[in-house]
Amino acid sequence: MNGSAVVIGATGGIGRAIVERIVADGAYETVWAVSRFGAELAGALGLAADLEDEASLASAAERIGQGPAPTVIVVATGVLHDGLQPERSFRQLDAEHLLRDYRVNAVGPALAAKHLLPLMPRDRRAVFAALSARVGSIGDNRLGGWHAYRASKAALNMILRNLSIEMARSHPQAVIAGLHPGTVATDLSAPFQKGVAESKLFTADYSAERLLSVLSNLTPADSGGVFAWDGVRVPE
Repeated sequence: MNGSAVVIGATGGIGRAIVERIVADGAYETVWAVSRFGAELAGALGLAADLEDEASLASAAERIGQGPAPTVIVVATGVLHDGLQPERSFRQLDAEHLLRDYRVNAVGPALAAKHLLPLMPRDRRAVFAALSARVGSIGDNRLGGWHAYRASKAALNMILRNLSIEMARSHPQAVIAGLHPGTVATDLSAPFQKGVAESKLFTADYSAERLLSVLSNLTPADSGGVFAWDGVRVPE
């Protein structure tokens, strides 16, 4: 058995599919399904925590720390619209929109890492991953727009790089990575699916299968990078 697996955002489309895939694999002693309300999922232990509430993350980490050490942690959360549509122009920039996206897409995963990374074993491979996005790549940006979402995901990517550098000193076999899931048929992408080719619009289960496959093949040399669902590294 490979210790425990932790999925934060376990009731979202991709998060739930990742939990189901991990449970079906049967390789972990405990699977923690972390969500705001602690919903129970078949084969997993429900645990309540909110990425915008650090105290709840600390409490969840304390509970997880009482069991087998986590060897895979996936933060499967994010916000794109939810009442605030992506900006088409700098003229639409809004402070609250920017701060909301930063809180959810960058600050939340950073605080999750703060409390969960110390639980990972030092003597074997362990993975911490967070859902990022190709549009968070500075080098790949040719269209502009979507300021808050792009910038918050770019910030997440930098946080992941920082974490990888620091963890390498104490956990030499650790892998810290961002994951680009592709365009997945979930609530997050619902308003933007119209122009997506059918072959490029993934089910949550397919995306989860691909992301877990990518994670299984990453090595410490890959730590700090962002990888797409097909295993290709996303440009910085």
